[in-house]
Amino acid sequence: MTDQIILDVRNLRVEFHTEQGIARAVDQVDFKLKKGRILGIAGESGCGKSVTALSIMRLLPKPVSRIVQGKAMFNGVDIFNLSINDMHHIRGKKIAMIFQEPMTALNPVHGIGKQIIEIYKLHFSEFSSYEMTTAAVTMLEKVGIPDPDKVMKKYPHQLSGGMRQRVMIAMALACEPQILIADEPTTALDVTVQAQILDLIKEFQKKSGMSVILITHDLGVIAENCDDVVVMYAGRIAEKATVTTLFKRPVHPYTKGLLTSIPSLSRKAKTILPTIKGNVQSVLNLPEGCRFAPRCPLAADICRKMIPRERRMDKNHTAACHLADI
Repeated sequence: MTDQIILDVRNLRVEFHTEQGIARAVDQVDFKLKKGRILGIAGESGCGKSVTALSIMRLLPKPVSRIVQGKAMFNGVDIFNLSINDMHHIRGKKIAMIFQEPMTALNPVHGIGKQIIEIYKLHFSEFSSYEMTTAAVTMLEKVGIPDPDKVMKKYPHQLSGGMRQRVMIAMALACEPQILIADEPTTALDVTVQAQILDLIKEFQKKSGMSVILITHDLGVIAENCDDVVVMYAGRIAEKATVTTLFKRPVHPYTKGLLTSIPSLSRKAKTILPTIKGNVQSVLNLPEGCRFAPRCPLAADICRKMIPRERRMDKNHTAACHLADI
């Protein structure tokens, strides 16, 4: 583990132009990814986790969305200022992404082999056809797919969800990237397969020393797999800390609400599970002050009038809350 920063996202703001108006999906998001560490980004659906990841990859849908401001410094270079050609050399080769739904991410009309080989054609054009095929088979074998030669000839619909996700991981890791972004990599998979997929990502991370951004709404996944964590709510960061600190001493009411809503064996049987009342605010109709104020049981007048600034709680712990403990 080192404290070297490989990715530094600063003041990121992303807007979507819709028929109902401008939706600010991500607003003033700042975080750092350290080399060789796993950073978890947690929060409810619609809080801006995936939009943040797509911004880093420069894959936001055009022309409905745009990065209004911010920087994403990768090894000292601002990704947002790179030309399309320069970004092609980074995307997939140096920063790779596992998308949320493998069935839609994989092309249904092309075989698995063709889709993996395409990566080598794009980034390793000096390889011969035989070398590309061999590398693709080897990669499938590394991610635990049995009979990789046969799988190379199959189509996505012929594979189970777990196998499709392993194919996505093989494609993402084919170029041995420095950063892997895993966007809800266990969505729609059963519990045992989820554990296998997460173990596979951690295994590759430890062997290669790559950095990982793991996006999930499951705090159990965060606790078991991550070193650092960012909690997002309605496009903004609520709290940032190391995983140990966050679970031992959460200070933001939203983080506390998420943690208390996790089922626990220590809780009395057949008791109602605590929940956070209400729904995430629409980014088209955001409150004037803190975005969590309409759902916060502790909200005061200042919370409804002023947007809270990020406050330092400890060396590696910050929270955007007027009432956060110091």
